[in-house]
Amino acid sequence: MQQSAESTVQLFITHNHLKARFPEIRLDKHMTVEAVKAKINSMTGTSVLSMTLHLQDEAGRLVDVLQEGSRKLGYYSPRDGWRLHVIDTDDSSLSAQGWLEDVSKVTKYVMSEEDYSSRDNTYRKFKEDKLRQDPTWTLEKEMCMRRGQPYTPPAQLGPDYMAAEAGSLSVGQRCCVEPGERRGEIKYVGRVEGLGEGFWVGVAFDEPLGKNDGSAKGKRYFSCPPGHGGFVRPDKVTAGDFPSVDEFASSDLGSEDEI
Repeated sequence: MQQSAESTVQLFITHNHLKARFPEIRLDKHMTVEAVKAKINSMTGTSVLSMTLHLQDEAGRLVDVLQEGSRKLGYYSPRDGWRLHVIDTDDSSLSAQGWLEDVSKVTKYVMSEEDYSSRDNTYRKFKEDKLRQDPTWTLEKEMCMRRGQPYTPPAQLGPDYMAAEAGSLSVGQRCCVEPGERRGEIKYVGRVEGLGEGFWVGVAFDEPLGKNDGSAKGKRYFSCPPGHGGFVRPDKVTAGDFPSVDEFASSDLGSEDEI
């Protein structure tokens, strides 16, 4: 910790009602306790009249109670890194009631549907105007137009989404899955409840590069060790001659290019 001048001391501030971490502050040892309280009041919101200050050492042990407002801070021999713990004695204060940190106590402004509808320049009015001009308008389409980029509508899902791609894959085939060129074996081809319409491919990966053990949404489609299973769309799967990778295999242990 950087050594402060002899006439000043750096202290941490804590509060009996507040969880917030206050920054370390530098105080002049010639300040009166009353002046120290006034400075801390601006940080914590606790009034000077309701504030009791406990001087604590680095371990949180009580060193003294700063009771006399006319005494100088230096009288208590505080050291850098010690703590002034604020006790708010007012049970009706904002900090005691939680108003300074519990945002659930704050009444939020809620605009009525009628007030919102009567306003101009809202997103709703903007969207309604765009849809009148173009029934196929979407925000994504609008952003592409503003960037000068071509807009490609998202593929329409359905029960047969990617059926053609799935038709070329069979259970038992070795495969490579993107992204990451993950190798494994196809264990399931078909629809999966809860993962979206269309066809999925269940893969048991050679290495723990998956997210499950062959089950999805509580239903089992195949079995494999935890973390080795995954369900991916058929267009991410390439079936073929993809043997398991032997991490201990080496093409030439005597090669000068490997040490």
